[in-house]
Amino acid sequence: MSRKNSAKPRDISPDSVYGDRLVAKFINSLMVGGNKTGAEKIFYSAMDKIEEMTKEKGIDVFHKAVQNIKPSLEVKSRRIGGATYQVPIEVRTPRMQALAIKWLVNFSRNRGVIRTEEKGRKKSSRTRGERTMVERLAKEVLDASKSTGKSFGKKEEMHKIAEANRAFAHYKW
Repeated sequence: MSRKNSAKPRDISPDSVYGDRLVAKFINSLMVGGNKTGAEKIFYSAMDKIEEMTKEKGIDVFHKAVQNIKPSLEVKSRRIGGATYQVPIEVRTPRMQALAIKWLVNFSRNRGVIRTEEKGRKKSSRTRGERTMVERLAKEVLDASKSTGKSFGKKEEMHKIAEANRAFAHYKW
């Protein structure tokens, strides 16, 4: 990392359908192997599915979901005097957004997958009838907008850890 200059954030152009930078960032993180059109199809189909299920605009539900799972506190490890402390710190806005997007993508990818060992091999089986990524993403966004689901649970877990370690807040610098 350079000591002279700090990294400048890149300007991300808004997506073509909604004209929203958050959606463009989400699509970029949803993308696998450079297949952006596939990621766009998955996201826009999930928004259509959400509109069918809730009779609300899909983009509004998406924004509410991201807002609900943005963490305000996290813990960082600090080594002080031979001991390592989990020090709670406030999360900057770009990192809040990045964590929320990352959690939504990861938990929707892993949604309904149960890993079982069968003769030394990993076998994955899907449950809850969510076979496609469109269905899984739509359900995870809906759960996050209702303040339930695994991505919201991750935020709550992070806040609990930060709250439990608030005695070490004076080590923040």
